[in-house]
Amino acid sequence: MNYWLVKSEPSVYSWEEFLKDGRTVWDGVRNYTARMHLNAMKKGDEVMYYHSREGLEVVGVAKVLKESYQDPTTDDERWVAVDLKPVKTLKKSIPLSVIKQEKKLANIGLVKIGRLSVMPLSKVEFNTLLKMGS
Repeated sequence: MNYWLVKSEPSVYSWEEFLKDGRTVWDGVRNYTARMHLNAMKKGDEVMYYHSREGLEVVGVAKVLKESYQDPTTDDERWVAVDLKPVKTLKKSIPLSVIKQEKKLANIGLVKIGRLSVMPLSKVEFNTLLKMGS
């Protein structure tokens, strides 16, 4: 199993909207590195959901339902999407400021490559975030 973190601005697609929808197509990604990560996602992989720009916090856990396929928002075959479903809301959200203080998260992409919208997490990083949010 692999672990990931995806980012969305709450004003564009919030965790609450995701919960209400019950699943979503993670599309519209136009960064080559993020595309590589979407292509690497496997069904059942676990995903942390991060509110970017507004909130700046990890708020929930999702799972990959469907592996990468042609992004329906473009005719360009190079861009892909995956399907995600929400699993649970964290008991307490984890602000970026707190993430930056945790030594086990010193190399997390969220801190090192802040603009990337889809990034891998190690099992230790994922479990650390999970514990911080419980």
